[in-house]
Amino acid sequence: MLNIIIKTKNLELTDWLKKVVNNKIGGLKKFIKRFRARQDILFDTFVELEKETVHHKKGDIFMAEVKMILPQRTLVVKSHGEDLMETITEVKKELEREIQKYKFKSVELPRRKYRKIKKYTDI
Repeated sequence: MLNIIIKTKNLELTDWLKKVVNNKIGGLKKFIKRFRARQDILFDTFVELEKETVHHKKGDIFMAEVKMILPQRTLVVKSHGEDLMETITEVKKELEREIQKYKFKSVELPRRKYRKIKKYTDI
């Protein structure tokens, strides 16, 4: 359901890092599955992990960016931090919020309009 493509810059893409990203970002497919009728659709998700500069030892040196391509919308979330795991977790939480907003706009608002129309036509 999610096609996760991982790209790194100034970092080595290890099996452990792949597993962590797939677990964190792949866990978001439960939110997408709820509002898509067809289960065979693949959503491209591009994850970019970056160590911003090689010479910094402290401060915000890690950056994680996720771009999820959904029907009618592309969600882009970025996060900066001192720890790579914290940055990935923060991106996951923000992307979850963005998916919920997208879901609300694409599913719930048309339902409300239908209820309103139905209410006035049943009189």
